[in-house]
Amino acid sequence: MTTSPTSPAPHTTAPRRGSATCVFAVCPRASADALADALASVSGHVTASGPVRALAAGPLTAVVQDVPAEAFTPEALRERLADRDALERYARAHDEVVAATAATAPAIPLPLATLYLEDARARDALTADAQRFLTVLDRVTGRDEWGVKLTLTAPAATPPPEPAPAAQAATGRAYLDRLRGRQHARDDRRQAAYDAARHVRERLRPLAAASRDLRLQDTGTHPQVANTAYLVDRSRAGAFAAAVAALRSAPETAGRVRVELTGPWAPYSFTGEDHDENPG
Repeated sequence: MTTSPTSPAPHTTAPRRGSATCVFAVCPRASADALADALASVSGHVTASGPVRALAAGPLTAVVQDVPAEAFTPEALRERLADRDALERYARAHDEVVAATAATAPAIPLPLATLYLEDARARDALTADAQRFLTVLDRVTGRDEWGVKLTLTAPAATPPPEPAPAAQAATGRAYLDRLRGRQHARDDRRQAAYDAARHVRERLRPLAAASRDLRLQDTGTHPQVANTAYLVDRSRAGAFAAAVAALRSAPETAGRVRVELTGPWAPYSFTGEDHDENPG
């Protein structure tokens, strides 16, 4: 499991019996009453032993749920996270709670399996880090995360088959020339894609409060050249989406990269400090 810099380290030594407190997100204290209806509509973890609820923690409100401690021991978690289907169900349940929370109040999503032995432990840990959480809440309030992914528009070229020895002898120079030409074409296409990615960033960054380059994803025959998260004021969401739409047909990008927009999401990528603050 992973933790963000603003998240207290989750406890991983829960007892094998009884319940533990799983924390999904952190909000301002003033959001507690507004969260009641939103939390009533989500079920949370499939192994939960109680409803999703709000927990006061100093100047903060944590969105939590009681879960069977034995289902969240390090051994149980390793087994579950190694199962692709179980991991997907687990992640979807977590995201459902975070999304319901973020739709109601400013929220900081916490990582999967942020677990404490009891409410008091969770309250103490969150309160100890309250200033950092409040700083992040100030950053994300009124803003959503949007994702912009760029992939090459043409499939990645595969190397030509190796010619037979006789053919190599007869056409060696021509073969090498063709090979170099294909390599140059691939290099030119990638360079054009990277130039397009730079143009996209230059166009979108002024419309966002912050941005962060994420790890490239495996997209098969269409390599990804950029995967960027943008933190956007809700009042500028329309302008941001319109700018992305215009980039799809812009001369700098058309025929070079495919531009995909995702979101809006809870601000998962902006809970730490590893992002760029952009001019607004």
